[in-house]
Amino acid sequence: MKRIGLISVATLFVVFLSSWGMWGHYAINQSAIFSLPQPIAQFFYRHIDFISEGGNLPDVRKYSHLKDKAENPRHFIDIEDFGDIPFDSIRTRKWDEKSLQKWGNLPWFMSDTYKSLVNSMKNGRRTETLFSAAELGHYLADAHMPLHTSSNHDGQLTNQRGIHAHWEALLVERYAKGYNLKVGPATYITNVDAEIWNIIRDTHILVDTLLAIDRKLRSEFPADQLYEKDKDGKVVKNKFGQWVFTKEYSELLHKSLNGMVEKQMRKSIQQVSNFWYTAWVDAGKPDLLAMEQPELFKRTNKQYKKDVKIWQGGQLPYQYMEKEY
Repeated sequence: MKRIGLISVATLFVVFLSSWGMWGHYAINQSAIFSLPQPIAQFFYRHIDFISEGGNLPDVRKYSHLKDKAENPRHFIDIEDFGDIPFDSIRTRKWDEKSLQKWGNLPWFMSDTYKSLVNSMKNGRRTETLFSAAELGHYLADAHMPLHTSSNHDGQLTNQRGIHAHWEALLVERYAKGYNLKVGPATYITNVDAEIWNIIRDTHILVDTLLAIDRKLRSEFPADQLYEKDKDGKVVKNKFGQWVFTKEYSELLHKSLNGMVEKQMRKSIQQVSNFWYTAWVDAGKPDLLAMEQPELFKRTNKQYKKDVKIWQGGQLPYQYMEKEY
């Protein structure tokens, strides 16, 4: 595996709940690397460990002892709370900081993070480039999770608590190894801000479908078989205190969603790669390899070719990220 000479983040991922699940963000960022064209693919690949694990850094700030209060609203946008106005008006209208702190500022912060990535690439700042790329991948992935665009973010308004982590973490851990993670080549985005809001719009459309399917299934599924239980009959919880749904219910929900989780994961991978590539182009196509020692790429080139073949088969070359369940 390729190692970056920066702080290791793996040891931090033991005390918090991650959106898309720790494994999900890890897999999305890692897969996006292989969709990039040369020569930037080699630069990102040289730091594949950090890019993959760094996909969870925003959640470290949000959930660990760091307790960054500014971080939480960067992960969501509660579309319903902006009122009964045209969707495009949410994007163009000026909102006060207090409202965005409450309702979420995910799309605006994605735009800011993208600009930071362009700027760091343009100025040859290696460490900032890697951090910005990894974090942009996180926020883009969050924007593809339906409940990150809704005020009913955990089904708390419809008596469906637990659906958030079930969809984005437990289902991913149980079934994502069977997903095809290979996507198309990275493409240039002509209007980044418009694309960000297109993503939000397309993701939000899925909210009602997701909630309706889960609500119907719960009403028909035996209540005493919804959650896993230990030998004493107590509901099993994961390391974060979340109730664990049974494999039987997970299987039923996953099948009923008709590929929704895999589709959103693949869209996330494609867009992360697209945004990284677009940032590089908008930065003037700088020589990112100039920020590294040439001999390092000679060492990794052979392994890169092997890993690309694994990814082209739809699989993830490295899957050692700690799980939540």
